[in-house]
Amino acid sequence: MASKIPTTMTAIEITQPGGPLVLKPGKRGVPEAGPNELLVQVHAAGVNRPDVLQRQGHYPPPPGASDIPGLEIAGDVVAVGSAVTRFRPGDRVTALVADGGYAQYCTVHETTALPIPAGYGFIEAAALPETFFTVWHNVFERGGLKSGETFLVHGGTSGIGTTAIQLASAFGAYVITTAGSDDKCEACLKLGADRAVNYRTHDFVDAVKEATGGKGVNLTLDMVGGDYTERNYDAAAVDGRIVQIAHLNGAKATVDVSKIMIKRLTHTGSTLRARPVEFKAGIARELELKVWPLLVQRRVAPVIDMVYPFHEAWRAHERMEEGKHVGKIVLDVS
Repeated sequence: MASKIPTTMTAIEITQPGGPLVLKPGKRGVPEAGPNELLVQVHAAGVNRPDVLQRQGHYPPPPGASDIPGLEIAGDVVAVGSAVTRFRPGDRVTALVADGGYAQYCTVHETTALPIPAGYGFIEAAALPETFFTVWHNVFERGGLKSGETFLVHGGTSGIGTTAIQLASAFGAYVITTAGSDDKCEACLKLGADRAVNYRTHDFVDAVKEATGGKGVNLTLDMVGGDYTERNYDAAAVDGRIVQIAHLNGAKATVDVSKIMIKRLTHTGSTLRARPVEFKAGIARELELKVWPLLVQRRVAPVIDMVYPFHEAWRAHERMEEGKHVGKIVLDVS
């Protein structure tokens, strides 16, 4: 027998812009599922860099969205809207959400929810949506990575990096990555990278040229920006592509645009949070068709760095800001 849905819940609130300690548990009303939505009792929520930026006051939620942070969840469906056709109460789902993940209950549009892969618990499942949606779109759809191509991903031990290494390798690319220590480089190699470069001791442009016989990489996934921008151009092959998904070293850069012309480079980028539900639904369908079978076979899997109790979300943010994590940081909401 289904348990009664309460009227109030605990959520992690950003009490004011600032450091990790501004994250505090608070009471909120349990949201109601709209016609095309699921109400999910959240058991685990992923922690991501955009959550940190939102907490700092640099990444406000889209218009109409909740101020509760959190972009990915896993849990049990407890109620469905009148127009929902696929899921029903009792189903176990993981989902990409635009807001509200740091809460005991969260509403999800049914098209951006996915069944939890067989053999996965809530903690692992909560570590899937944000990075897998982001990597699939930017590496394979926008970036057009193909089997046999060379691929450079910066920040190989981040949630995005660990996902990108595994997926690119699984689909037949030669993978080069950067990381900030020899231990992190070793972790990248174990995940399937063919070459890992410690950017503190080696120049990644030189390493790329050495690894590719001077040709450069076909595709670069960059979350650094700043002075990496022109260096990415130097590391790129003729007709190379660079996809920008963040700019941790700064949003502005001075570049020699003749390099774009001479090599016929394409530099594009995207954000995901504010994209319409229909767009995200398309990515969900592709993931379920092409990536979910790999997850079930454990050919790819989320890398879990640390799991923190829900009420200690501030510790999870501290961990992310320290930059020592390898893979995903998750909140145990149950």
